Amino acid sequence: MADLRILTCSVTGSGTTKAQNPNLPVTPKEIADACLDAAAAGAAMCHIHVRDPETGALSVELEHYREVVQRIRDSVSDVVINLTTGPGGEFRPSAEDPAVAGPGTLMMTAERRVEHVLALKPDVCSLDIGSMNFAGTTVINEPGIVRKMAALIRDAGVKPEIEIFDTGDVIFALDLIKEGLIVDPPLFQFVLGGRYAAAARPELLHYLRDSLPKGAVWGGFGIGRSAYPMVASVYVAGGHSRIGMEDTVYVSRGVLTKGNGELIAKAARLVRDLGGELATPAQAREILGIPPK
Repeated sequence: MADLRILTCSVTGSGTTKAQNPNLPVTPKEIADACLDAAAAGAAMCHIHVRDPETGALSVELEHYREVVQRIRDSVSDVVINLTTGPGGEFRPSAEDPAVAGPGTLMMTAERRVEHVLALKPDVCSLDIGSMNFAGTTVINEPGIVRKMAALIRDAGVKPEIEIFDTGDVIFALDLIKEGLIVDPPLFQFVLGGRYAAAARPELLHYLRDSLPKGAVWGGFGIGRSAYPMVASVYVAGGHSRIGMEDTVYVSRGVLTKGNGELIAKAARLVRDLGGELATPAQAREILGIPPK
């Protein structure tokens, strides 16, 4: 099973816009359909944000998550559902007083950030643990809030996917594991190529991999033009790969993708051409240590 790999689709994210690619899914139905298209193309897991159906802007509304999840569960697909808990840690200081939140700030309590996870019980949810400058804003994941989120996720019986944006995040993750807030086997996702975050370089990928505890499950992905090179680099390094319209809007240089299914199909070919096999959702659940559907 050394060459059996989980391919994850990040279907919409929070920052990609219709102006960048008009095929971006934004309504709950579009997002659910994108997940099913990705699953049909080879994705075993889908990482899901939701949007305001009218504006396309980031949403944190429980009912939008509920509709997406229910549509997937009502389908014949057994794709692994991975919901984000990232929104709620963005701080933009006001021009008059940097101690006061300005427009674009979205800071929420631990309970609010995981509300949809507790209500819907997905297979997996992301857990951002680091604070940083990223994509033009300051992201604040205060350790006390992170610990409370981790405890709530653990008690809900949901598998956290620990998002690693830089090397220090691994050290914090190791503390969370020691404190019993993360249940074995831990799952890590390396986010590479973001502006002011860890670079999409194979040597850094290998360093992060070698920093993990024994028995950890890990994957990684690149943002923008590093998306497909990192699919290959992550495979070669022994990890699980991710791609989707959260991470890139192009299927090849200068060619906008028609949708998430097309991105996943190309990534699936890369993994197979390198000698790998794609995990089914059932096999992914076994690898991740989560209950079968």
